[in-house]
Order: sequence, then structure tokens, then C-alpha cells
Amino acid sequence: MTSLGHDTKRPRRQRSRAAPRRGADWQNHRSLCETYRVLGYGFLESVYRKALAIELRSRGLRVQEEVPIEVFFKGANVGRFRLDLLVEGRVGVEIKASATLGPTDKDQTLNYLTSTTVDVGLLLHFGPSPKLYRFVSPRVLE
Repeated sequence: MTSLGHDTKRPRRQRSRAAPRRGADWQNHRSLCETYRVLGYGFLESVYRKALAIELRSRGLRVQEEVPIEVFFKGANVGRFRLDLLVEGRVGVEIKASATLGPTDKDQTLNYLTSTTVDVGLLLHFGPSPKLYRFVSPRVLE
């Protein structure tokens, strides 16, 4: 399980010197494009997750799938969720495979950053056209 903090500040969607776009983030973007190029649109999220994990590993990155995360409130465990992918131990990846993103999809990725020690969150949308949204933890921006 991943240890979580109690910071309730919302992460900002911007880059900082502490969280550069190159490295694992850049390889995530390239891997999204390659996975989408090969598979196209219309599969379940689990198919994209497995294919993306294979692609990332082929690029030499460490990837964990369906990482269990516990959420704490004032020292008490109040819930659990699973992060689709954790890349290089610092980039959390949430995958969505739908025609459009729902109103809470970006919030879900932001909550992962707020409640974990993950530095960067990526929301990968395998919709009719692929999209990537990048979020940086407030801990990194401070």
C-alpha cells in the first residue's frame, strides 16, 4: 500500500522545474500515441492499461499495474482505490476509454495527487482521438 498525506490543497495543472516534462512523462505521452496507433478506439480500459504497460516497459520504464492506494483522514483509513499504472514510482496514470470524459474524471486524477506521494498524474483518454492531461502535485510546486 502507498502511504498518503493529509494535504487538502488542490494540485495545479502546470509544469515546474521540479517536475520536468521529459523522462517518464514524455515516454508516457509517446507510449499513449503508439498504443492508440496500434489499437485504435473502442477497447475496454483494461486492454489499454495492459497494452500501455507493455509499451512503457519496452521503453525501459518500471511500471506497476493496478497499484492499491489507501486514503487516510486524521490517521484513520477511510478508503481504498487502485491507480491504473504507476511509472517509475512517481508518475500516476489514470486511463479512461470512453467517447468523452465525464465531469469527475479530471477530479479523480487530482485526488490521487492530493492524497498520495505521487509527483505527477496523467489522465490518458483513449477516446475517438487520444488525449493526455498532466497534473503536478502541490508538494512538487512548493
